[in-house]
Amino acid sequence: MSEEHVFETLPLPSPNAYPHRIAIIGDLGLTSNSSTTIDHVIVNDPSMILMVGDLTYANQYLTTGGKGAPCYSCAFPDAPIRETYQPRWDGWGRFMEPLISSSPMMVIEGNHEIEPQVSGITFKSYLTRYAVPSEESGSNSNFYYSFDAGGIHFVMLGAYVDYNSTGAQYSWLKQDLNQVDRAKTPWLVAAWHPPWYNSYSSHYQEFECMRQEMEALLYQYRVDIVFSGHVHAYERMNRVYNYTLDACGPVYITVGDGGNIEKVDVDHADEPGNCPSAGDNIPEFGGVCHINFSSGPAEGKFCWDKQPEWSAFRESSFGHGILEVVNSTYALWTWHRNQDIYKDDSHGDQIYVVRQPELCIASTLEVIS
Repeated sequence: MSEEHVFETLPLPSPNAYPHRIAIIGDLGLTSNSSTTIDHVIVNDPSMILMVGDLTYANQYLTTGGKGAPCYSCAFPDAPIRETYQPRWDGWGRFMEPLISSSPMMVIEGNHEIEPQVSGITFKSYLTRYAVPSEESGSNSNFYYSFDAGGIHFVMLGAYVDYNSTGAQYSWLKQDLNQVDRAKTPWLVAAWHPPWYNSYSSHYQEFECMRQEMEALLYQYRVDIVFSGHVHAYERMNRVYNYTLDACGPVYITVGDGGNIEKVDVDHADEPGNCPSAGDNIPEFGGVCHINFSSGPAEGKFCWDKQPEWSAFRESSFGHGILEVVNSTYALWTWHRNQDIYKDDSHGDQIYVVRQPELCIASTLEVIS
């Protein structure tokens, strides 16, 4: 039995009460860089942690060891893609104990949690270890759910289960969003593992099918911020909808740079020679919907020729983010790079996210059939 630990529960739904600080972490793993990230998070004293997938990397620990590999299947073509070294889960839990014993952690699954076993069993370790409020939020699946933290309604979506508009997850999402009372929870934040907007070569347009199925619904209900991981770098987008700058779209943020063994991603798809082919970046679940753009700066092309206008800031460094919601209008977002851990009041990127719902009222009331 472990020692007894105590943490403060999250505030009840209210437009005037918010968690002190919310740490956002993705693709963490268990490396020296992971240790630096968690040390840095502890210093920043969060009251809640949001883990956006790829927790332990237990599924490839035996092959990669301490070397790391930016492309697992390229570096180890003859190795089983999912080794599921289970002691890694327990080691990771002990590693995280100083943080998650004092701050509640909410999780969503990533591709490294799939871990296929005999008889088609998947996600066994993940589902066994982490309880989520799926039943309480009306979901029939632990792969997608929602919860409130003070004046924030969080929607956690599953990219590795059916996300089509005819499926159960989409139906649940529509119902969940329709029940959100913005008078009680003004902020609407969504999270899932693979990003829809991504200007890195790695995972470029990988989950375009999911975006095409779900983006309009999130846009209609005015999601404020979306957090994802998967790409092992940091990137913050300007407000965007359907690859077009839009003041009513969410701010998408990728923080897949927690410290995993696969190293950081450094190549941008818009740089010469770095545009992937349409046959690259095949998702582990769902179809392939790669597109050539029909209008705008990338018209007729698969990749931009320069950093897309929706990509506001990007950098290949390990780190984590802190979201501090001030009130129903302002939230401070700060990305902390690991190399800045020993510098006073230092960060890699910082902005205020401002809610202006009065600008986007008209289409909010429309119903998507």
